Amino acid sequence: MKKFIINVLVTGGVIFGISYFLPALIKVADFQTALLAALILALVNALVRPVIVIISIPVTFLSLGLFLFVINALMLYLVAKIIGPGFYLQGFWQAVVAAIIISAVSTWLSSALIEDK
Repeated sequence: MKKFIINVLVTGGVIFGISYFLPALIKVADFQTALLAALILALVNALVRPVIVIISIPVTFLSLGLFLFVINALMLYLVAKIIGPGFYLQGFWQAVVAAIIISAVSTWLSSALIEDK
């Protein structure tokens, strides 16, 4: 549970940071909305993303795995639709770039903050 909370806080911080430093990618109303987006993104990645990944195995194979970036962007779009006006993606390619940044920075920060025993 501790890892999940740390991951959600880190992802929320990354989303808010992207909104602040790169507003051409994502617009977030406030930090609470970023935390809500991180929580919903975690749930979407746990429940919806595996089904989409399994369905898209042929396309992912043909694209040498690059289609997974598209899936990540689609998951961000789903989060934006669920949250509504407080979380806005500028466009598809911006969502792809934002998904790459969110996954890379969140993974790096989470691994730095969480100690493995």
